[in-house]
Amino acid sequence: MVFGQVVIGPPGSGKTTYCNGMSQFLSLIGRKVAVINLDPANDALPYECAVNIEDLIKLSDVMMEHSLGPNGGLVYCMDYLEKNIDWLQSKLEPLLKDHYFLFDFPGQVELFFLHSSARSVIMGLIKKLDLRLTAVHLVDAHLCSDPGKYVSALLLSLSTMLHMELPHINVLSKIDLIENYGKLAFNLDFYTDVQDLSYLQYHLDQDPRSAKYRKLTKELCDVIEDYSLVNFTTLDIQDKESVGNLVKQIDKSNGYIFAGIDASAVEFSKIAIRDVDWEYYKYPFL
Repeated sequence: MVFGQVVIGPPGSGKTTYCNGMSQFLSLIGRKVAVINLDPANDALPYECAVNIEDLIKLSDVMMEHSLGPNGGLVYCMDYLEKNIDWLQSKLEPLLKDHYFLFDFPGQVELFFLHSSARSVIMGLIKKLDLRLTAVHLVDAHLCSDPGKYVSALLLSLSTMLHMELPHINVLSKIDLIENYGKLAFNLDFYTDVQDLSYLQYHLDQDPRSAKYRKLTKELCDVIEDYSLVNFTTLDIQDKESVGNLVKQIDKSNGYIFAGIDASAVEFSKIAIRDVDWEYYKYPFL
């Protein structure tokens, strides 16, 4: 049984930086990490990847050969990876014994709430390699400073959760920079806990563009609240305590905290609800 994370999110949300920082942190607390780059548009990797999709297919070649733009090219690359899942499986099999996986996916959001190829790749790997994966969905924290963008982020998060069907954690990334975009209309808990969205309506009405779609916005907010699935945790990738708290949540969601434990269902429940504490605070961040 192998554990890992599927790192997804819109362009600019910090996925590659996250994979770099998270791999360093996990190495410091004693895990052997393999980063798998599945983003063919990511040509400047700050980390050493164990598997790189560019060894299978290059986005630039696809765009040139098929006269596609970047978005169409990425969809083609994911479809191609789905058809050649055996290639990826063969690359991962030697790492199964002792590695923790970080999958760095493209930032094209359609791949995770509309198209089926990325989901099929993940589900295929879970089934064939007995993986236990958590989707870590990064959203740039600056979206909280704009009520309309925040509602859009909620819709994207909800759609992705329903489409991916994985243990799922939504993360407000770059939380250390949130004050650079001005004062928030509410305290941070309002945005992380996704509290009563009707309070956003006043602020949305201040923008003539948003006021025009008031009724639509209200219906969308009602959908988000009816599902009551979306909330966020915050992350400053440079802060080891922030990273450590996120790792705790991820390990509970994918079952890493139960690895190697032979216990009854009742004992597992007790483990799941208690605090998990490691000595990672003593490690300096690289």
